[in-house]
Amino acid sequence: MPKPCKKFQTHRHLQKRWSRIGRKLAFSCSRRQEVVQWRSRTIRKLKQLTGYNTMLSASLAPRITEEKIFKGYTRQRIEIQTEPGVVMTVYALIPKDLPGPHQVVIAPHGHSSGGKLAVAGCREIPEIAATIVEKNYDYGLQFVREGFMVFCPDARGFGERQEEAAKESILEPSCRWLSNMALPLGQTVTGMWTWDLHRLIDYVQSRKDCIPDHIGCAGLSGGGLQTLWASALDTRIRCAVISGYLYGYKESLLDSHTNCSCNYIPHLYEYVDMGDIAALIAPRPLLVETGTKDLLNGASGLGNVRPQIRTTRKAYRLLNANRMLKHDIFDGDHRWHGVHAIPWMKHHLDQNKISTS
Repeated sequence: MPKPCKKFQTHRHLQKRWSRIGRKLAFSCSRRQEVVQWRSRTIRKLKQLTGYNTMLSASLAPRITEEKIFKGYTRQRIEIQTEPGVVMTVYALIPKDLPGPHQVVIAPHGHSSGGKLAVAGCREIPEIAATIVEKNYDYGLQFVREGFMVFCPDARGFGERQEEAAKESILEPSCRWLSNMALPLGQTVTGMWTWDLHRLIDYVQSRKDCIPDHIGCAGLSGGGLQTLWASALDTRIRCAVISGYLYGYKESLLDSHTNCSCNYIPHLYEYVDMGDIAALIAPRPLLVETGTKDLLNGASGLGNVRPQIRTTRKAYRLLNANRMLKHDIFDGDHRWHGVHAIPWMKHHLDQNKISTS
């Protein structure tokens, strides 16, 4: 049987549609006064597109169910309610020999993590140990060893929050199942994750061992996605590190169509590209890590990353905060680099250096 000719594909049509209707809310401000209006309009639209506005608040009902002591830190297992009947499981890593209250880093995970397990450094599980080595994935552990109190949550669909269909492997995500269920109901995986992180911040701010206005967020890959969105939509995150997740949507998602379902939000490309979302973080400190060999950057590699950084930098320059944006380009693939991340977080969460956003 002859193979189909594949001459009549729709891909090129959608590329042209992108060029025709994309980025209605692109960052194009030329005066500082315009930024406030742009930010307000854009945040309102992004909350609508992601279904964030449909999430239901509920009592946090926090429960600390376990406490284990390790060399240099204590680990608590915590449950909080983010929506009615929706429970987020979290590991809190608490520095053992430093008096509180502590500066805080929220450390969301990406894929192939077992949820919070890789970020929290749970090497006793062979699959987790392997992914930690491959991606330098235990950045939550790295932060607590530097004196931060770290919260490592399970995102919906991962770890203890895997959906039934994804329980064959501890590393398998449930993004596709979640997305398929949520989209027809007006919600998205990104919206759920962002809402949950903001509810986690509510919990963090209720703890006496945390400094409530000294909260940073740092994550790799899907954890970078979560950091990007959570920081863009909530100024309580005072410093952010996004690793392996800042590039042009057209090349990395529209053209590289095999990416995970958690990335896709109906109508998003009509309004913003990723650099526009990152511009919402300005003027708060933002460090972006990019590996030169990271395939998620898209076919043109850094050529698909730098234009997004330029868009974001326009916002920082306009707000007289150019030094608050740093781009760490390192020789490597899709992994946590971390060389500048911890000094960056230390410097910018310092009690005397936090400025109002």
